[in-house]
Amino acid sequence: MANGARWSRRRFLWALGGAAGFAGLSGFPDLASAASNYPFEEVPASASHITWTHTAGKSPEKYLPETTGAGCAFLDYDNDGWMDIYLVNSGKCDFYDPNPPLRNALYRNNRDGTFTDVTEKAGVAAGGYGQGIAVGDYDGDGFPDLYVTQYGRSILYHNNGDGTFTDVTDKAGVAAPGWSSSAVWFDYDNDGRLDLFVCQFVDFDKSKNLPCVTYANKPGYCVPRLYKPMPSWLFHNNGDGTFTDVSKSSGIGKYLGKAWGVVAADLNNDGRLDLFVANDTTANFLYMNRGNGKFEEIAALAGVGFSQTGKPRSGMGVDAADFNQDGWMDLFVANIDHEKYSLYQNNHDETFDDQADATGVGSATRLMSGWGLKFFDYDNDGNLDLFLANGNPDDLIETIEKDVTYREPMLLFHSDGKTLHNVSAESGPIFTKPLSARGLAIGDFDNDGAVDVLVSVNDAAPLLLRNTAARDNHWLGIKLVGKKSNRDAVGARITYQAGDLKRSRTKVGGGSYLSSHDPRVVLGLGKRTKIDWLEVKWPEPSGTTERFTNLTIDKYITIVEGEGIKTL
Repeated sequence: MANGARWSRRRFLWALGGAAGFAGLSGFPDLASAASNYPFEEVPASASHITWTHTAGKSPEKYLPETTGAGCAFLDYDNDGWMDIYLVNSGKCDFYDPNPPLRNALYRNNRDGTFTDVTEKAGVAAGGYGQGIAVGDYDGDGFPDLYVTQYGRSILYHNNGDGTFTDVTDKAGVAAPGWSSSAVWFDYDNDGRLDLFVCQFVDFDKSKNLPCVTYANKPGYCVPRLYKPMPSWLFHNNGDGTFTDVSKSSGIGKYLGKAWGVVAADLNNDGRLDLFVANDTTANFLYMNRGNGKFEEIAALAGVGFSQTGKPRSGMGVDAADFNQDGWMDLFVANIDHEKYSLYQNNHDETFDDQADATGVGSATRLMSGWGLKFFDYDNDGNLDLFLANGNPDDLIETIEKDVTYREPMLLFHSDGKTLHNVSAESGPIFTKPLSARGLAIGDFDNDGAVDVLVSVNDAAPLLLRNTAARDNHWLGIKLVGKKSNRDAVGARITYQAGDLKRSRTKVGGGSYLSSHDPRVVLGLGKRTKIDWLEVKWPEPSGTTERFTNLTIDKYITIVEGEGIKTL
């Protein structure tokens, strides 16, 4: 949303009284269309069989959670090598009691371009006022578990390995009561087990709702500035199915924010995973992992806490990636209209410089509001591109601002290996479609090596986009399985050489907004027909580097730490 000064100026809102391994198939019956001239094509519900829609439960009272939307995920819940889909819905809470009840949705991939709703059988309907989804194998049994964040109380679903899940929230001790938004699984203490960070937004419930009005004397959504900030949570994995709340002892709990997006990445190359958190109307957080279970918050000193004029902005979606291939992870955060988004280039000394204007990201996003986003190589040329999902949070914005719309188009930036270029205008009608987009997840649902996109839309059906841009380039898809390191290999770095192309990819934790991604990493080769070598540097406590040669391309493989390549 927005910083206090601009919200006051623009909306004049005030309180009245006070966020495996299979090669691809060709010939999908509903997807095998003629070659598209554009990089992405929308897969209609009639083809995918995804009929679920998101319901925000919008009311005359304009409760703030109604406009924040929900997340989505690509995941392989049944370990068959094909990406399934999870979608988060609103539901019963203290200000909303839908009849009939609403539920989340789990769709199993049928391997032919269609999906089947298996929510009830799997036992993951949830039913509370949902926000986000974080996927991770916290107990290392080989099956991904689900953490569903909600306004009110979150849920941890343990994957039973037979297509069903069990709610183990109480046993695990990770309910995180309040307004939870994004969450991320990552191993902060390098003990080989995934820990859990959960963002908390503002201090809010029905009794604390502030009635706010606009210039036209109409009820509107209040500015987050009017609500009190809250601490986020850090839960340590005890290795026995339970977690310990270490928010205070780690140093994280003493910082109050209004957290939306989070990404875990090693930002200073010291072998420990750090956290970048986007805050709304307060300064962002950059938690540097100093070891021994302690974090130091340095966002202001690092240059990522405020705008270039020293003001807090409205951070929502975030990501981390080495976009310029200098060996250091950079950061991205999306804000609200008139604030511009930020692309923070790593200076190798725990400081960052905003390159949004230099890359054209600043000018392209000046009037937009960003939520879900991700760096990935959509055309498999070896360079990391950027996909942005947008939409203003204020459904009355068009009565106030002439140059801003409530529903906004998505944006696509293509990388040439050095910088980013806005290619949205030439990328087809999908990038002119106005959306109230929120969460965004990436994943290769048809196993053709071209990474697809799933977008959750507030109060509407989700958007499934099939990638058609990478069909003529070569690739190698890798599923990493940690043994000594965390099983999901969060924090691993893959480096590869293909002729004149040398690139590295780091597996970050989380990223985007309220969403979770395909755990596999796709390495683009362009027209090159051979990978000379590939190295995997596993995260601690292993920290070892393994080198592989004689790799067959244009397929998915599994690399198991210490055990080599397995093709399934």
